[in-house]
Amino acid sequence: MSMQVQAADFRLPAYETAKLSNGLTVYMMERHDVPLVAVRAVVRAGAVADGQQAGIANLTGDALLLGSRQFSKKEIDQRFDFRGARLTAATSADATVLQADFATDDVPALLPVMADVLQAPVWDKDEFAKLRSRTQTELRQMKESPRNVVQAYYRAMLFGNGAYANPVSGTVQSIAALEQKDIAGFYQTWYRPDNAALVVVGDFKPAVMRKELEKLFGSWKAAGTMPAAAPVGQIQPDQARVWLVNKADAVETTFVFGGKGIARNDPDYIPLQVINTILGGRFTSWLNDELRVNSGLTYGANSSFAPLAKGGSFAVSSFTATAKTEAALALAVKTYQRLWDKGIDAAALESAKAYVKGQFPPRFETNRQLAELLGDMYVSGFGREQIDHFMRDVDSLTPEKAKQLVDKHFPRDKLQMLLIGKAEQIRAVAANYGSVTELDISADGFAPVKP
Repeated sequence: MSMQVQAADFRLPAYETAKLSNGLTVYMMERHDVPLVAVRAVVRAGAVADGQQAGIANLTGDALLLGSRQFSKKEIDQRFDFRGARLTAATSADATVLQADFATDDVPALLPVMADVLQAPVWDKDEFAKLRSRTQTELRQMKESPRNVVQAYYRAMLFGNGAYANPVSGTVQSIAALEQKDIAGFYQTWYRPDNAALVVVGDFKPAVMRKELEKLFGSWKAAGTMPAAAPVGQIQPDQARVWLVNKADAVETTFVFGGKGIARNDPDYIPLQVINTILGGRFTSWLNDELRVNSGLTYGANSSFAPLAKGGSFAVSSFTATAKTEAALALAVKTYQRLWDKGIDAAALESAKAYVKGQFPPRFETNRQLAELLGDMYVSGFGREQIDHFMRDVDSLTPEKAKQLVDKHFPRDKLQMLLIGKAEQIRAVAANYGSVTELDISADGFAPVKP
């Protein structure tokens, strides 16, 4: 049996979806190949819920690990470390995920700890002060490397006053202003069973696990009504714009340009991965070939869609020595326009299809990867058919269909561009690409100061 056929037969393993008596959604996927279990508690409380307090969702997620009603921070760390297991939290624009991975034998010892951490956090004063100060230090360090912050600026530029412009990590000043009572209030508002899902993937017996989950999570209660979600913002540029972020000591320019992308549940999500592979999604892509291999202007160039639950962005990105900014930008824009000038031929399409199919099934092999996928499905509202029909959707992409998708989804004009570099040396270049707004990287946050 050839690899080709096996790949074509890929289906998402069976899983069941249930609701506990308190409204908590549960996904259970039973897999007995390794004696491990991945558990994810996914709460729809990402940076979109920050409101005027940038970074509060992220800080709340991190603060969950500072101790709970039954376990101190030290006890939590020791229990997990002793068993070679891990418990972490991660926040994105759309959600916060409490993640635990442990051996099947350790479920009785560790699942109750995770349950208590999620449902009964205690915001220890000293631990919270340390976390807040650590977070501010990390935010200061992030700005030393433009590649760490380019997406935060770009999203602020694209989504304007919408909630998708909120920087996930917050800003130095916004984090400094947050206190325990703010975190407790945010938790009270958004952490509730009817706004969360529990994902369990791995080696367990569903009937036994279901009882255990009901026992550990079933008495979690929602208080009051949840506030309406804030509008995320729409990318509808009326003109080509450039944000020029000055980094006075920069020796290179980091740049992105593009515009509106797609949401994670867009039916065109899979075929767009194939088309983007050709443009900038692999080492032999047009962008990398032109900017790195043929001209030596950069160490690498790529393009990607960044899909979120209710929208998304698209960007071509690279970086180059300050003196080469003009040449690299011109070549990147010209190469991007090849999508329309020359289009995608059958040979390029076949090569990209083979590449994407080769990459695909390995991404969903481990319990951890499958748990992450089910969590994404909960947050972004796409079904298993996106995975199950993956091969079909890749195979059925023709040059004609590719052309339609390029016209529909890749931003062609009124491009939005972000440059981080030495402003005095690249100001004239920036002006070639739209109306310029200047910022300084040393200023707090990721958007121009509002007057």
